[in-house]
Amino acid sequence: MKQSHKTVYLERALLAGILDGDAGPAEPLEELTRLVETAGAEVVRKVVQKRDVPDAKHYLGSGKVGEIGATLEDEKIDVVIFDNDLSAAQVRNLEKDLKCKVIDRTELILDIFATHARTQQAKLQVELAQLEYQLPRLRRMWTHLGQQAGGAIGGAIGVRGPGEKQLEVDRRVARHRVHELKKEIALIEKRKQREVRARSLDNYTVSLVGYTNAGKSTLMNALTGAGVVAEDRLFSTLDTRTRLWKLPDGSKVLLSDTVGFIRSLPTALVTSFHATLEEVVQADLLLHVVDASDPESERQIGAVEDVLAKIGAKEKDTLILFNKTDRLRDAVELTLLTRRHPDALGISARTGEGLGELAGRMAKILSSRLEELDVEIPQSEGRLLADLAANTMVLSREDGLENVKMKLRAPRRLLWKLRKFTGSDSR
Repeated sequence: MKQSHKTVYLERALLAGILDGDAGPAEPLEELTRLVETAGAEVVRKVVQKRDVPDAKHYLGSGKVGEIGATLEDEKIDVVIFDNDLSAAQVRNLEKDLKCKVIDRTELILDIFATHARTQQAKLQVELAQLEYQLPRLRRMWTHLGQQAGGAIGGAIGVRGPGEKQLEVDRRVARHRVHELKKEIALIEKRKQREVRARSLDNYTVSLVGYTNAGKSTLMNALTGAGVVAEDRLFSTLDTRTRLWKLPDGSKVLLSDTVGFIRSLPTALVTSFHATLEEVVQADLLLHVVDASDPESERQIGAVEDVLAKIGAKEKDTLILFNKTDRLRDAVELTLLTRRHPDALGISARTGEGLGELAGRMAKILSSRLEELDVEIPQSEGRLLADLAANTMVLSREDGLENVKMKLRAPRRLLWKLRKFTGSDSR
């Protein structure tokens, strides 16, 4: 029986951006390159123009646009992708003059999120972000209404919308869909808040945050044995995963892995993914994972802090973890990083380096939040006894016929459950 082999065609992309007077990254389009490759396209050419103010009509100057146009046919370019947001007018002007599909950074990121959305919650959140981005632009409306997984950059993003009269109908349909999506996501968010708060009542909660591809999922696996997918690609995690992290001293915390952040993360995505980020908002502590081997690590720290500020979590207690120290060429590099961030820890989730020190630091943090007390609990309180075994440090236990005497160290949030068993209501 003959096997058919399909040739997978990768769209050929030209990347474009500008450099203003500020000192930018050493490789200005490196991150955009990774985004495009994640979306499933091939980067053929990169064009950067130095200018202080973007051109109102084309973003780039007319001379540079003409230069790009001259190379499109020779290089068989399918799409021109800008490392910034373009106005609807700029896209129209560029596509008219270049006779080629043009998309911007936000549209690219939305396409990647659509491709990686696996759960119903993530799909709804991505669809809402796509629609809210597309509505003001009146472009390609139907493609996003019917399609959740964008796939390669071709497909959904590259199809033209219908005529003007049909667009009026499309606008009404899209607005109705946005309204319905917001109602569905609001219900998800309320349920998520209840779930997270219920877990937080009895457990110390920690969330991993960081720039996309900083190694959060690998760290999650190393600390909890969770077995979550850890891939060397951007935005491999869109849904929050929570696992139990057992520390060497016997104490336990709930550890959550969240979606990675990125520079200029589209506001529509931050808003629509608020339910997913509820773990971050409600966490007792944030572990901010940073790729120590990335020359742009300081800029990435700033980008993560910007997103945390948007969701109301910037003031949370945070411990910075400089991950991937095994990739550093010289130990001096880590010294320079920790000099700027004195409380940070250097670790390698891949090799396990520094994870013992991290566990020790966590145990100290937990210990400072525990209160030692003696309790005498009736044997009939089986559920409470099980909760104490799971969520406190039991220092001693004496089982009697009717009661259990225990000396334990418990989180302050549990004390309300234990007051009547301490022989004192003053606690």
